[in-house]
Amino acid sequence: MLYKSISGIILSGGKSSRMGTDKALLKLGDESVIERITKLMKSIFDEVFIITNNPDDYRFLNLPLYEDIFKHKGPLSGIHSGLFHSCANNNFFISCDLPLISEELIRFVVDYKSNKAARYCFAGGRHQYLAGIYSKALLPDIENIINSQQDIRDEKENRFAIKNIFMNFEADTIEVEALPFYSENLFFNLNTPEDFEKLKRILSS
Repeated sequence: MLYKSISGIILSGGKSSRMGTDKALLKLGDESVIERITKLMKSIFDEVFIITNNPDDYRFLNLPLYEDIFKHKGPLSGIHSGLFHSCANNNFFISCDLPLISEELIRFVVDYKSNKAARYCFAGGRHQYLAGIYSKALLPDIENIINSQQDIRDEKENRFAIKNIFMNFEADTIEVEALPFYSENLFFNLNTPEDFEKLKRILSS
């Protein structure tokens, strides 16, 4: 079943500085990381698009591509651009550096009953902000966060952290480790060449 009232949005706007190359384009067998995630999202959502600041690199996917409206503001600007361009009220966001996320997990999050403006996973002792549902209702607050702090130059201050959204909005944090389909690899984070080698070992085992 395809969800028609919820958009699936892939964030692929990171600099991949620790990888040294665009991690979304790394090959896993015959397909790239971004192809793997795109295939999964298209099996779940009727509308799927990508937020990237390098659209030319992703045109081969034949999906709508949108850039960040606010540049260099991290994943917060990716969520902002996704909400801005989406026609849906609720939107499932996934980061391209979570290549082992499963259909079961995504459908569980989408079907999770909530009246909050956002809901996302909690696993491995961490808030998994980039595996969750975000409402368009958050858009004005995200813009305010970005606009009110964009003149600050202290790079040590995590001023564009996604958690700042929830200063004014409550979210449902979904603890997923007790679910029957949960695996510690679901939230495997791809950032470094060492991570990539580990990912290939996981997929081959």
